[in-house]
Amino acid sequence: MVFIDTNYFLRFLLKDIKNQHQEAKELIADAAQGKLKVFTSTIVFFEIYWVLSSYYGKNKTDLVSILQSLLNLSFIEMKERLILENALEIFTGHNISLEDSYNLTYAVKNEAEDFKTFDIKLYKLFTK
Repeated sequence: MVFIDTNYFLRFLLKDIKNQHQEAKELIADAAQGKLKVFTSTIVFFEIYWVLSSYYGKNKTDLVSILQSLLNLSFIEMKERLILENALEIFTGHNISLEDSYNLTYAVKNEAEDFKTFDIKLYKLFTK
């Protein structure tokens, strides 16, 4: 198993450093063809989101598209893929952060009886 870090994904997506993009592209292609098994973490997913939104100034529509395309790469193991997919759906349909969308989804998936927050909009989504 090979762990893929944030910067590999960013170079693959952004194509901004040619030699690193090529290396990342080859790794992803090898994984897609089943030549090696790869995985990443939920933290990497959020780091990609943060870098693309804060440093590269991507808008919400672009962010959702990019993050969804990553989640669609089913050959990359992500332990919380379903939670991330659900969080992305909530993020798309509501005016809350991706982090809050994730926490809401995580709480529901883990059968939280209540959701303690001072964010009334977020709490209303939990009680829906």
